[in-house]
Parts: sequence; C-alpha cells; structure tokens
Amino acid sequence: MELSTSTWMMIAFIVGMILSMWKIYPFLVNRTLEDDDSGEDTHTLLIDIMYEVLKELKAVPTTNELHDAMKAHEKFDEKKLWRFNPNKLNQLLNKHYLQNEHLSSIEDIHHEAQSK
Repeated sequence: MELSTSTWMMIAFIVGMILSMWKIYPFLVNRTLEDDDSGEDTHTLLIDIMYEVLKELKAVPTTNELHDAMKAHEKFDEKKLWRFNPNKLNQLLNKHYLQNEHLSSIEDIHHEAQSK
C-alpha cells in the first residue's frame, strides 16, 4: 500500500504537534510552590501572627517594630515567608484596612487586639 504525499505530510504534522505539546506541557502546569506566600492561607497566617504580636505588646509599635516582632514570633515560618519585609507588611496592613473599614492604623488594630 502506497501513501500519498498529503498523507505523509499529515502524519508528520501530527507527530510534530504531539512532540511540541510534550515539550511545552511542563510550562503549562500550574502548581503552587512550597514557598508561595501570595495565597489566602498565608495572608490569614500573617494576620493571626500580627494580632498575637500586638496583643503581647503594651505600647503601639511602629511599622518596623511590628515587622521585627512578627519575624521573631514562634509561628513565623522563615522558610515559607522568606520574602516578608516591611513593604509586604505595608501591603498586608493596607489589605486588612480595606477588609475592615473600622480600622485605619496600627493603633486601631492594637486596640482591637488588646480588647479580644
């Protein structure tokens, strides 16, 4: 049985497409990384740590003092949260302010943490 040129071209195209998809597939897989700190679970963990730290502190801390105290907390996972810096803390605070309209400063959060 003899195959025509168009049949050979179709076979070559299908084989090439299968090989291309096989080579591209690893770039298409969407797995979360072990040290991904952008998820909602990490956000909740950082908020919990922040409230626990603020509950322990007597005076209202500055942003840098809060950052240092959060990094020193026992629940803080250094391997997972290695990117946590003062800028990430500011983003965390801004998101928390947006979700809780009655809060507008660290002092407000401190008073709320002390009352719980």
